[in-house]
Amino acid sequence: MRRFAYCKVVLATSLMWVLVDVFLLLYFSECNKCDDKKERSLLPALRAVMSRSQEGPGEMGKAVLIPKDDQEKMKELFKINQFNLMASDMIAFNRSLPDVRLEGCKTKVYPDELPNTSVVIVFHNEAWSTLLRTIYSVINRSPHYLLSEIILVDDASERDFLKVPLENYVKNLQVPIKIIRMEQRSGLIRARLRGAAASKGQVITFLDAHCECTLGWLEPLLARIKEDRKVVVCPIIDVISDDTFEYMAGSDMTYGGFNWKLNFRWYPVPQREMDRRKGDRTLPVRSGNVELHLIPFLVVLGINVETNQCLDNMGRKENEKVGIFNCHGMGGNQVFSYTADKEIRTDDLCLDVSRLNGPVIMLKCHHMRGNQLWEYDAEKHTFLHIITQHVNSNQCLDEPSEDDKMVPTMKDCSESRSQQWLLRNMTLGA
Repeated sequence: MRRFAYCKVVLATSLMWVLVDVFLLLYFSECNKCDDKKERSLLPALRAVMSRSQEGPGEMGKAVLIPKDDQEKMKELFKINQFNLMASDMIAFNRSLPDVRLEGCKTKVYPDELPNTSVVIVFHNEAWSTLLRTIYSVINRSPHYLLSEIILVDDASERDFLKVPLENYVKNLQVPIKIIRMEQRSGLIRARLRGAAASKGQVITFLDAHCECTLGWLEPLLARIKEDRKVVVCPIIDVISDDTFEYMAGSDMTYGGFNWKLNFRWYPVPQREMDRRKGDRTLPVRSGNVELHLIPFLVVLGINVETNQCLDNMGRKENEKVGIFNCHGMGGNQVFSYTADKEIRTDDLCLDVSRLNGPVIMLKCHHMRGNQLWEYDAEKHTFLHIITQHVNSNQCLDEPSEDDKMVPTMKDCSESRSQQWLLRNMTLGA
């Protein structure tokens, strides 16, 4: 009997210490530098601990593979939202994801008094599983004292489950959730503006309706805004496969931006940012874009006076020759800009000449002038290019030769009409 009593004491003591360990783990996993004044919820951290032991489909961001027998059904469901709806519906709303942050990011300590945020999510006929997984990821991986509310803006969805069933479902979640219904289909920007107008948080955060927030996503964004309320911040954007819903980490060595055609592109972090950060990749990237290099006008057409044709990139890629073609006035491949670095630029490529008489090819803009330096004479309408490796090598951009009538050439400057280029549609005013 005495041995049995000792066993009970040992078991009870062990259980008590296990409970203490779990409590400390939950408490400190929710935030760093916590104090009694701030509201803390242990539910998100509890879910995170529980989810690490789950073995269901898609857990830890793993790919979901559909059996061969279900492939045809999968393809039919894919058409509804243009992603693998069958795979998405197999994954838990609160699935676990790996922590792919740099080690230095995991140990960063952020200010106590960060501003709170309203998270605005616009949806139109979104799938139930992806929308709910987005909402749960925000709730489970955001400190609740920083999460003022979630605002769902319905851009005139037609699916019944996104109406009353959604309203009833979100009532039971731990964060205030407001649903706003657009009277008619208005598009993403108008819907976001409607959500922004209804928000009460100190910061507005816009998210897509089919994304998943990872651990520690919110604090660094709000910390940047606390430092400077004028900044607009963006996290590293990872990738979720539309086919398998596999989570794939994005690169911290790229940043997003728009080219002159307003197409979104990924650009490598420039060397000047690498130098500014002094090798510390946990510091934010200042995502400068093409506007930083432009004089106050945008050249849409470079028209050759002699041929009445326009510079045209012909849809060609890097290291290929620039073209010349009949002016069509529709922009596109004929959108070129003359920049403050004296480049002739199309998208992120610049006209480059490395030897006498050309050819004129398109290479990545490097902002170091040299082979990409073009002096435009506004009176003579000429583009002068100096080959730095040669003496007395001043040549001008000229019309095509007889050998290839769709490629401009380089010839000694003569002020002839074939070397005159008119810049049109200077939309922003010099």
